[in-house]
Amino acid sequence: MRHEKSARLVELARHLAATTYGLTLDEMAEKLDVKRRTIERMRDQLVMMYPDLEEIADPPTKRWRLPKGLDSFTLAPTSEEMAALSTGQKQLERSNPQAADALARLETKMLSALKSNVKRRLATDIEALMQAEAIAVQPGPRASVDKDVLQVLRDALLALKQVRVHYSGGSGGPRQRDLIPYGILFGGEAYLIAREAHTDEAIAPRMWRIDRISQPLMLDLPGGAPEGFELQAYSERSFGVYQEDTVNVCLRVFPDFADEASRWVFHPQQSLERLEDGALLVRLHGGGLNELAWSLFRWGGKLEILEPPALKRAMANALDLASTMIKP
Repeated sequence: MRHEKSARLVELARHLAATTYGLTLDEMAEKLDVKRRTIERMRDQLVMMYPDLEEIADPPTKRWRLPKGLDSFTLAPTSEEMAALSTGQKQLERSNPQAADALARLETKMLSALKSNVKRRLATDIEALMQAEAIAVQPGPRASVDKDVLQVLRDALLALKQVRVHYSGGSGGPRQRDLIPYGILFGGEAYLIAREAHTDEAIAPRMWRIDRISQPLMLDLPGGAPEGFELQAYSERSFGVYQEDTVNVCLRVFPDFADEASRWVFHPQQSLERLEDGALLVRLHGGGLNELAWSLFRWGGKLEILEPPALKRAMANALDLASTMIKP
């Protein structure tokens, strides 16, 4: 128990060293998932352990931080953390290879900063953990993105500038386009969320496949998403990647499979309601009914579609298409 308390204090110290503006007591309690009174006692202990713990007035509350950081011993990663970093890298190799490369570079930097005896100890534990864990292979496209193209797009996003690209897709055929980037969305393929510079700001952005973008050039023209645009909220409008008009969806999971479905994420903003007969109602709101229909195949015999009729038609079409894959 004493060791556990010490570990929690070190964890809190790391949070206080990582923040720029400091943390309030409530924010500390949230990060460690403890009650406010507990965090007050931990804060008092850190005051004795770290004389440079800085208290910042932020009416009507206060913030605390460790502006000088922590020593290398306190910041040494654990074998579990390094193994998780390697696992995350492997998971990203297909959907976002550039991010996977970034994690690999981060891993190299972290290991190079450690002393030899610590690295030897970690290496043995990490190898054992990695042998005991595996990532399930999931069918789907492997993202193919030119890292130089992606870098220009990211630079434009950070600088809030427009970007000129040659785009080889779309109904207009291959041609040059000036775009205002809003964000980048990874979902099997990688997409730039942007609107064309000549269009009105009120027009919804489009999705541009990054593998069809070439010759990107950041322009010295103002860009950036309009105020109020949130990439996460935009992505959650769809049951997959493609954006369509949103609709209300209601599924009824049969009683024998309700517990299984209660642990399943059909959509990030779903709501669940258990009925008297043990069945489970799943309510969703979004677009992309074809993608939702295909994702519901694994639930065949376990649920029924209550609404909308358009989803029932999409499922019927998906079944018809699937039947063509079976040769007599």
